[in-house]
Amino acid sequence: MKLPNKNKTSENESKIYSVYPKKVKFQISIIFAIVLFWYFYSLRATDADFLELFGDLDVVFGKLIEMFPPDWSYIESAIDPLIETIQIAVVASTFAILICIPMSLLSANTIVKNKFIYQTFRNIMNLLRTMPDILLATIFVSLFGVGIFPGILALTVFSLGLLAKLLSETIETIDTRQLEAIRSTGGNIIQVIWYGVVPQVLPSFISYGLYVFELNVRASLVLGFVGAGGIGSIIDTQLNFMQYQKVMAVLVLLLVAVIIIETLSNMLRRRVV
Repeated sequence: MKLPNKNKTSENESKIYSVYPKKVKFQISIIFAIVLFWYFYSLRATDADFLELFGDLDVVFGKLIEMFPPDWSYIESAIDPLIETIQIAVVASTFAILICIPMSLLSANTIVKNKFIYQTFRNIMNLLRTMPDILLATIFVSLFGVGIFPGILALTVFSLGLLAKLLSETIETIDTRQLEAIRSTGGNIIQVIWYGVVPQVLPSFISYGLYVFELNVRASLVLGFVGAGGIGSIIDTQLNFMQYQKVMAVLVLLLVAVIIIETLSNMLRRRVV
């Protein structure tokens, strides 16, 4: 048996390692140059002037100073809108989680073999993700008036596209051998989903649902600026009246609420995932 020449092997390895880094460095340099070009081009095209921003820092700091000390007496008035914000997020997240289950199954090629059905639901999912939440809230407010209901609809549609996208991609990466084993024993589509898909995607599904809920709590704040209810509406009102100290008090309350929600969400995620 002829043994390989160690010297020749080491020479080949040295050639590979001497050429490969140069190629990688060249590719990185090209990518960096393209990104840098588009960065400066975008700055020029949008007339963005960071020097002007730094020149107005005194104005920014002046506005921040006006927000202190916070008007703690206003927190009592912000409790009910904060609860309303959380309620909007809970209802919207629940609706999105329930609706995304069939949509994500119909958008996964491991479950749906019909290309027309698969592509149709993928396009619907992509369409939902292209519409920002603030635009959806504006549309629903114009249709149903100011209040909580437009906010719930806007967050439901917004989070549905995101959640269905995440879950469908998770379903497409599962082990299909379990599905084939259930089908080979005569299992129907419901049994395939319940015994083959659910056990594999349930931890990720719970994690995605909690993430969407946290996202909706933050998003509902913005929706209040267009009349979709929640704590954002009182922030918008106080900003219009230049009551910056009251705004700061509301922001502190909101920060505490977000930290508590995220802590509880992480605890729940560690227990069930």
